[in-house]
Amino acid sequence: MTEYHVSPMPFDVPDDLTIPQFILSTDASSTRPTRPSHVPWLVEDASGRGIHFDELKARTSALANALHVKWAIGENDVVCVFSPNDVDYPVAVWAVHTLGAVVTPANPGYTVKELVFQLKATSASLLICHSACLKTAQEAAKEAGLSASRVIVVNRDGGPLSGVHTLEDLVVFGKSQSTSYKERRFVPGEAKKKLAFLSFSSGTTGTPKAVAISHYALIANVLQMAVHNRVADPHWKDKRMVPGDVAMAVLPFFHIYGLVVNLHYSLFCGMSVVVIPKFNFLDFLKSISRHKITHLFVVPPQIVLLCKHPAVRSYDFSHVKYCMSGAAPLSGELMKTVSKVLPNACVGQGYGLTETCTTVTMVPPHQRFATIGSAGQLLPGITARVVKADGTMAKQGEPGELVLTGPSMAMCYYNNDAATKETFINGWVRTGDEVIIKNNEVYVVDRIKEIMKVRGYQVAPAELEGHLLLHEDVLDVCVVGIPDEYSGELPLAFVVPQPKVASKLKCPQETLKLKKRLAKHVADAKVPYKWLAGGVEFIDAIPKNPSGKVLRRILRDQAKTMKREVVYEAKL
Repeated sequence: MTEYHVSPMPFDVPDDLTIPQFILSTDASSTRPTRPSHVPWLVEDASGRGIHFDELKARTSALANALHVKWAIGENDVVCVFSPNDVDYPVAVWAVHTLGAVVTPANPGYTVKELVFQLKATSASLLICHSACLKTAQEAAKEAGLSASRVIVVNRDGGPLSGVHTLEDLVVFGKSQSTSYKERRFVPGEAKKKLAFLSFSSGTTGTPKAVAISHYALIANVLQMAVHNRVADPHWKDKRMVPGDVAMAVLPFFHIYGLVVNLHYSLFCGMSVVVIPKFNFLDFLKSISRHKITHLFVVPPQIVLLCKHPAVRSYDFSHVKYCMSGAAPLSGELMKTVSKVLPNACVGQGYGLTETCTTVTMVPPHQRFATIGSAGQLLPGITARVVKADGTMAKQGEPGELVLTGPSMAMCYYNNDAATKETFINGWVRTGDEVIIKNNEVYVVDRIKEIMKVRGYQVAPAELEGHLLLHEDVLDVCVVGIPDEYSGELPLAFVVPQPKVASKLKCPQETLKLKKRLAKHVADAKVPYKWLAGGVEFIDAIPKNPSGKVLRRILRDQAKTMKREVVYEAKL
């Protein structure tokens, strides 16, 4: 049997710590760089205010106390965090974990229906939202059966809020009360099974599912990345991450890449994390320059803008020393171009999934410029197999589905045995990605799974198809992704119209009107990256095999040859 791995972990991953106990530890360790006391943990982008260890620790403890006193939040309760990036985002996460409760991060761009789905699927008992998302949060909480008193607001708009609990008020309250909670501590081995996050992913098929991630999995992945990059190796002179470096956190913390790599791993390495609530490219450039950012964790659309936007020529980014792109493939042409924009940076890709609690590959530590086409080298502790369609193991250089195991694997899909059995098999995770492996570097060839990647976000065709089928004019539908330089892929819907409207489609004006109605039907119910920016095409029948399975690849190939007609433009 052909298996691939670089090396085992050189030490045991602690299995008796919660995430906040691990991250907020100040104990000296051979695995962890020492952060100088003057180096802030977080930096608020707009104000430049630095937030140090003592403030983070105190706010985390105070919020945990308030959550316990007011709502008795404790063991296995689920708290939804519905917010853009904020300096109090990790405070909220760690406060919940301190009580033995579970965090489910939600996309702040969600519609009411999308948020209701997540609240119900996780049985969330408390909702922490940003003031910019308050209206959606309140409507969703009501529909999900959550009391209005259980909505907490991170108030960054500055205006007064009546009738709601604000996070700041709770921190003040928590500090004023004697400690009522007992910090959750694990017995050896317990961290491997104790839920920390219910993070949503579409897996290889279907609608979004809650991925059950343990405390141990995140801690293991942070340590795997640290060992791979030799951040605490006294003999490795050319370290990529050192205390005092400055990482930009523009990736959303609700996404597993932003949550694990950009937030927790960067903090572990002793870096300051500049927290940016929302991506705007011109502001993004200013922030890189103003804060002298050294580490960029980005997705391909941001690389495209760095390569092509004329405003970039006004900046000197020689202080950037590391740039990792993830969440979707990056072309060799873009890698070469961005290396000229960032002349002193190591440029490359990483690869990972929510189901693997993020990173399984990164740029090899000895490479300044990554191998073109490579998603990176397997991390220590990761073992990979490449499985061919007939179930046999592919040899080196042969394509097949990537199947992985290691200490950071998620446990299952929460309350979804059927989906779990398809993806989580005896400690191994089926990725749904077709790859080849050479010299322990992974090259992604294609996606076996149906999931599209739009600007780094997962979009499940089945979710959009199910919604389109609710429209009275749709008889059948198949959604595929079409290539797009900026977004990676865009959703395109092939629609079989109901007979009652099919005859009208001989008129170009009627055809365009129906396309716009169907696109709006999706846009009214879904977050913008799920909109039908690839268009709508009418066909006589959806191709299927004898057992009724949609032959999606046929339509995907057909879509590549078509001239795209934009009927509803997705917002950035």
